[in-house]
Amino acid sequence: MENLKVKDVKVVTDLCLLVTFSNEDKRIFDATYLLQYPVYKDLSNFSVFKNIQIQNGIITWKNGKIDIDTQTLYDNSFEYEVDDIISAS
Repeated sequence: MENLKVKDVKVVTDLCLLVTFSNEDKRIFDATYLLQYPVYKDLSNFSVFKNIQIQNGIITWKNGKIDIDTQTLYDNSFEYEVDDIISAS
């Protein structure tokens, strides 16, 4: 997807994110697999992981010292759908 950017991100649990992309897709990303790469080892510390930022449409941590390519983020996440809540009246 051309020029895909991150619009919003929320930390769901340790190493799990709910990401809203510029194409309006909402996807769940489990960052656990990133810990196998040395550059991402600091994300195992929840105080680092939860201090996530969006810089120019890219997710970053530690003031931009750690980031992840948006297309990689999208390709390694799965669709998030919220079931409609039916309220009894």
